[in-house]
Amino acid sequence: MSDNQSSDPEPSSGPRSVQDYIDETPFWADRTIVPFSPMTVMQWRIWILATAGKFFEGLVVFMTGVALPLIVLEYNLNSTQKGAVAAAPLLGILIGATLLGGLADHFGRKIMFIVEMIIFCVFLILITLTPSYILLVIFLFGIGTALGCDYPTAHMMISESIPSRDRGRMVLGAFSFQAIGALVGTIIGFIILRNFQEVTAWRWMYATAIIPGILVVIGRFFITDSCHWLVSVGRIKDAEKEMHRLLKRSPQYPKQIRLSGDAPAKAGAGEKPEKSFQSLFKKKHLKATIFSSVPWFLQDLSTYGIGIFTPTILVTIIGRSVDHPQNLIDVISNDMLAAKGAAFIDIFLVIGMFFAIIFADKIGRIKLQIFGFIGCAVGLFIASLSIGQHGTLEIFLIFSGFIIFSFMTNIGPNSMTYLLAGEVFPTRLRGKGAGFAASFAKIGAVLTAFFFPLLLTYLGTKGLLYLLIGASLLGALVTWVYRIETSGVNLEDLDKSHPII
Repeated sequence: MSDNQSSDPEPSSGPRSVQDYIDETPFWADRTIVPFSPMTVMQWRIWILATAGKFFEGLVVFMTGVALPLIVLEYNLNSTQKGAVAAAPLLGILIGATLLGGLADHFGRKIMFIVEMIIFCVFLILITLTPSYILLVIFLFGIGTALGCDYPTAHMMISESIPSRDRGRMVLGAFSFQAIGALVGTIIGFIILRNFQEVTAWRWMYATAIIPGILVVIGRFFITDSCHWLVSVGRIKDAEKEMHRLLKRSPQYPKQIRLSGDAPAKAGAGEKPEKSFQSLFKKKHLKATIFSSVPWFLQDLSTYGIGIFTPTILVTIIGRSVDHPQNLIDVISNDMLAAKGAAFIDIFLVIGMFFAIIFADKIGRIKLQIFGFIGCAVGLFIASLSIGQHGTLEIFLIFSGFIIFSFMTNIGPNSMTYLLAGEVFPTRLRGKGAGFAASFAKIGAVLTAFFFPLLLTYLGTKGLLYLLIGASLLGALVTWVYRIETSGVNLEDLDKSHPII
């Protein structure tokens, strides 16, 4: 390949945009353009460290489903208190995504990327030492707050640092670690239950994430900040330095970086700069706000409810456990039985995410999201048919339904809603927009987690499943009505299509 490498056979010597440099590819000496450019070491480092937040979310939230019976036993909790424990980390995610995630638009992506993981580690240590139920709920909320910040921040760290053609699969690749974390969390819970059959075993489950969390904190100090964000706040020289670090490779290309120094457009007379959350509800952004938040809310109603309480549902329907556990041995026996079933089903979360990564850019985000919502409804309907059945047919229907649901939610709405929320807003509002969407979604998750035990009691398993089927079908409808396809779209084109004035 030529030493003078570029995506353009006659590259411009003038200033260029951040995404132009990131998307740049080399060419051969005869000016034949290479179709792609290998990821740099820094780009891979950012991606790997961004996967950690999603992994820890899946680990903590879904491991709570395994830990919950022991927590209930240790603190003698009623249904309301049990719901509060399950809902606490999700409520934290709701608050953290908006409150802390939005700060990434003010202080920078990297700072919040580090701060969130420090908060996570502090509360993780505290939760293993908590002496009371109230403090447990507070510490779980703190963990959720940190994970909530990670929703928009990790997405932006990846999407603003890699080529446009790779954005979909790389963001989803990182998000897939939520499913891997869910599977690992369930397995860890089972292993600890098997080897430490005592009521405090749940503390060891959370303790397994402390050292990995500290290592991630250290790693995040050694990455670049978002050049898109630096340019958006007028720090052009800093952006050029970070771009050199981001694109460091051998042989080096481009050899010189001159970023466009165009300042962000100023608001017209009588208009306020778009810095507040109110900007998300202006006419030009309202469609993106509805599209990114409402389907995600509807998706979280079922995904978190089914995910957290899969062990409970399996034990209730299969009926092979001790019906009225009276002591620690009975509780652990039930918990281990449910954990094995949940781990098997969680495998299909990973498989679904694998297919989402493959098809997100080929088929498109919108088609996958609608297809996934409908598939979730089908899976839940099949699971509902198990009610009233007995023996092998009952087990076949419940597992088949949950397997289809787990696969379809990750090939569709669970992955696409996360991906789209970080793509449909311009740079200056991306942190706030993605953070608001994640927060609004987690209202659904919190409602489900808190009221799931009560709804399971009053509506029954079948009635609850029908409620979630309706939510999935509504999600497909809203996606179609407010659809915005972003497959392969240059993020800087969003800034041009969303001018401040």
